[in-house]
Amino acid sequence: MKKLFALLLTAAVLQACSQNNATTEAQETTETIAETNAYGASFEEQNVLSAGQLQQAVSGNDSIQATVAAEIAESCQSKGCWMDVKLEDGSTMKVTFRDYGFFLPVEDLSGKTAVFTGIAKHEVISVEDQRHFAEDAGKSAEEIAAITEPREELRFVADGVKLK
Repeated sequence: MKKLFALLLTAAVLQACSQNNATTEAQETTETIAETNAYGASFEEQNVLSAGQLQQAVSGNDSIQATVAAEIAESCQSKGCWMDVKLEDGSTMKVTFRDYGFFLPVEDLSGKTAVFTGIAKHEVISVEDQRHFAEDAGKSAEEIAAITEPREELRFVADGVKLK
């Protein structure tokens, strides 16, 4: 009788363990799918600013830490190392990734929404850098040659990005 009880107890413990493993595996799969479109550092989508709110928040400041949601206008077709997002005034803001620590997919991301976190700041962009980005975007030789002046613009260095 004791042997039968011990055998039933062992079977019950094994059954419970196998159910926990199945539940854990299902949770891991769900989490992996949810994070498939996340790149760089993970972050919570809290206090998310629109592109217009970001422009207002950064005016008068050298830089600000922010989490922003914006529509992608264009992205790097060479390595996935930057994206341009639409601003409220019709211009775009270049978003690069901290220390080239991560890259986005090399596909046309225009029209998708991105949520990203990091630092926004005003910068003067050299002619060389502007031409480099134009080349990455697949611009024509004429368009690249037409870039002859440095320009000041709002830039963003992202620690993490989520594509929607």
